[in-house]
Amino acid sequence: MAEMVTIREADLVESIADALQYISYFHPMDYIRALAAAWEREENPAARDAMAQVLANSRMCAEGHRPICQDTGIVNVFLKWGQNCRLESDKSLQEVVDEGVRRAYNHPENKLRASIVADPAFTRRNTKDNTPCVLNVEMVPGSKVSVDVAAKGGGSENKSKFKMMNPSDSIVDWVLEMIPQMGAGWCPPGMLGIGIGGTAEKAVLLAKESLMDEIDMHELKARGPRTDIEKLRVEIYDKVNALGIGAQGLGGVTTVLDVKIAEWPCHAAGKPVAMIPNCSATRHAHFTLDGSGPSFLETPKLDDWPDVTWTPDKAARRVDLDALTPEEVQSWKHGDRLLLNGKMLTGRDAAHKRIQDMLARGEELPVDFRGRSIYYVGPVDPVVGEVVGPAGPTTATRMDQFTDMMLELGLLTMIGKAERGQGATQVIAKHKVAYLMAVGGAAYLVARAIREAKVLAFEDLGMEAIYEFTVEDMPVTVAVDSEGNNVHQLAPLVWKERIAQERLHA
Repeated sequence: MAEMVTIREADLVESIADALQYISYFHPMDYIRALAAAWEREENPAARDAMAQVLANSRMCAEGHRPICQDTGIVNVFLKWGQNCRLESDKSLQEVVDEGVRRAYNHPENKLRASIVADPAFTRRNTKDNTPCVLNVEMVPGSKVSVDVAAKGGGSENKSKFKMMNPSDSIVDWVLEMIPQMGAGWCPPGMLGIGIGGTAEKAVLLAKESLMDEIDMHELKARGPRTDIEKLRVEIYDKVNALGIGAQGLGGVTTVLDVKIAEWPCHAAGKPVAMIPNCSATRHAHFTLDGSGPSFLETPKLDDWPDVTWTPDKAARRVDLDALTPEEVQSWKHGDRLLLNGKMLTGRDAAHKRIQDMLARGEELPVDFRGRSIYYVGPVDPVVGEVVGPAGPTTATRMDQFTDMMLELGLLTMIGKAERGQGATQVIAKHKVAYLMAVGGAAYLVARAIREAKVLAFEDLGMEAIYEFTVEDMPVTVAVDSEGNNVHQLAPLVWKERIAQERLHA
């Protein structure tokens, strides 16, 4: 019998805290290499521009040690606990791991956004420190503790799909049915994790865990698949990319960088299948503990990042938000690139709901929305020298139900991430206004355009308060114009056809 190894509470706490800080500002290098290769071969200028923003943002975050995305994620921890190890603590394993999360998210030099709410069905109170995490533990032979940590953004997590299939149902057909329904709120290009088998909860866990694997699709295709699962990975990868959805849903040749599949035996009567996407803010890391002390991850070299800088498109139109008129908004066409300057308001889920409740009670609103622009964002708290922390857009469809109400209040433009639903698109056309899209996964780069930030209302909502930002050359794309033309519907159709034609003549 091997001698027992003692894992000290402090070592586990410190290692988890370090790993979560690390992944907040360092992308996994396999993702950066894959994205850089996709950027090189991308044919759609709008998608190339979006990828360039993500790559430039990634390098800026690595240099500045600030979050890649303002949504710093819900923490997932996978522990494989060696059976010869004992935890030296009087706390539960969940409490010990949560202490690591708490320290990471409250780190004074890089405070991460607290996004976790307790009492999820009712009051949805913010826990203020991003705890508790979602913890999975497996007992394995050996004298080491193996740890995977991931910080999963809400935009991609919300697009998770699951189906209890019949044994004869096609997994490929189901995936191809789901991907267009997922829209672009998961910030493609990313990865798809697919779990097949087990039970409902096991399939979903397999899908999540598969996202921890390194991107190797290029190598797999170069050598050729050797197993049925590898063949399935390649088939799904090729067919999803043939849909033409592209980076940020703007149309293009790359929608996914890899497809991962994990499987488990299941009951003969069914075939549970789950799919979870990983966004362009892919954040995960692995470390082991052997009782000798905490584990710290090696700092990547800045030279490993591709030499991609982002500068505004020369064809982009500069817009003065302080002098914006309905006529100017109506002159914009879907797909136009704009650089926003001047003052904009912010507001997202909680602020919109509060406005709705105040209007229902006949109360006066604290902010005048007439002629203004609103940015759907929940920024990270600033650190020394910053006006605001990373402040990328949040998924716009969550605000669809409030769109008519807000446009009745006089808004001229809305700025968010990804597509709008059909109902919101019709409302935008009815009011003759526009919806603008900023790139998800480029939060630090976007924040550099923000010159001033002050809270105007609902300060108790924290990152969901209504701010006023003063911006300088903030890059956006007209996603829905005043005629209701929707770039997220129209551009992928063009690229799907173009890819089909290219493959036909290849």
